[in-house]
Amino acid sequence: MHEFVASAEKLKSRSGVSTMDIAKRLLDYGFHAPTVYFPLIVHEAIMIEPTESESRATLDAFADVLAKIVAEPAELLHDAPQSTPICRPDEVAAARHPVLRWKQG
Repeated sequence: MHEFVASAEKLKSRSGVSTMDIAKRLLDYGFHAPTVYFPLIVHEAIMIEPTESESRATLDAFADVLAKIVAEPAELLHDAPQSTPICRPDEVAAARHPVLRWKQG
């Protein structure tokens, strides 16, 4: 097995920062957002999948970034990502009214 699941449930109850906030903020630091809210039995689940192809330095950098994110103000995390071309979309609206094809403007 090469993945593990952590929970941000205590962080959310303490500061209002959700797993989705953490995942989106990871994008600002150059890391791919991990799987969130799976498995369903773990509240505020975040699945991390390091593989043998990742160096120790990369894993250490990832851990350092997670520590930075947890220390950041909740307002900053709620607005993440901020460095990507598209900010956080309205996921509820996207699920209810998906755009299934792109039209060139």
